Amino acid sequence: MRKQIGTGSVWEDAIGYSRAVKVGNIIEVAGTTSMDGDNLIGKDDIYEQTVFIFKKIEKSLIELGVSLQDVVRTRMFVTDIYQWEAVGKAHAEFFKDIKPVATMVEVKSLIAPDLLIEIEITAIIST
Repeated sequence: MRKQIGTGSVWEDAIGYSRAVKVGNIIEVAGTTSMDGDNLIGKDDIYEQTVFIFKKIEKSLIELGVSLQDVVRTRMFVTDIYQWEAVGKAHAEFFKDIKPVATMVEVKSLIAPDLLIEIEITAIIST
């Protein structure tokens, strides 16, 4: 069974994507930024952006009936790898005891110049 959730963003229909998709016991959450509608949360602050993103992802997981405890992988795309410690601090606040596998890579840019990080996750529901 496939379940999809969205945020109502015009981009989801225009581009053809979902915020999160659950198929069986696997959940994938799309690349998530610190945009809250048309508002950027945490301009010039990668730590604040990261915290907001993880809260946004957690909300999507809850909507699908799971939690951060089910996360097995995080993928973080940053525009400045030298800010890895701030990103790592935020990651630890959510996942210190869960310890999913994690990847952090530097990218040239994201879709908007003020976005400093984009995160996607994979969760698996234990059966």
